[in-house]
Amino acid sequence: MENLLKLSLEERLAWVVENHENIVFSSSFGQEDQAISHAIYSNNLPIEVFTLDTGRHFPETYEVMDKTRARYKKNFTTYFPETSQVEELVKEKGFHSFYNSVEDRKECCFIRKIVPLKRALKGADVWITGLRADQSENRQAMNIWEWDEANRVHKFNPLIDWTYDQMVSYLSENKVPQNALHKKGFVSIGCGPCTRAIVEGEHPRAGRWYWEESQKECGLHAVK
Repeated sequence: MENLLKLSLEERLAWVVENHENIVFSSSFGQEDQAISHAIYSNNLPIEVFTLDTGRHFPETYEVMDKTRARYKKNFTTYFPETSQVEELVKEKGFHSFYNSVEDRKECCFIRKIVPLKRALKGADVWITGLRADQSENRQAMNIWEWDEANRVHKFNPLIDWTYDQMVSYLSENKVPQNALHKKGFVSIGCGPCTRAIVEGEHPRAGRWYWEESQKECGLHAVK
């Protein structure tokens, strides 16, 4: 798999299409995911693009979703949480239980992200992600091609070795639609109540679950 690192993003995606079937790509419409979406849509690759709508997105996130659909004239599938699970959580713990503890926050992430992800990955052989190694310490040990035991699927991380500057240049050169919040200090964008802008010198993931001293992960990508 080391040879994959010598290829361009488009070549990496072409490789996975040539060698595998039932390929899906999960997009949160952040910068990394927009780079991959551009490569997929521009080359008409047979990869299903999906997103997880937690019900707590920023308005700007929905705006970039619509701009992406309009730019590429392509559709994507949106998966929502199970209504009964969200209703029960809110009934028992209120709308902001995620502020109470890491455990409560992970419970909310599980209901709003992990459960829908299981549905989205059902029947998939390969799951493409926008993970980059320098996003967090947890992701530095990840490889471009992995086996995700929790979801029983091959995970393909075509941007794992990209730098932030490399990604920004790619987006600029290709005039890819981006979330307006990126220009306001939001590097990593998640749910509205759980994300803030970062200041110069802060870690890119510092704005996620900013009240916590944690690994800054929601559980979508298991840490080995």
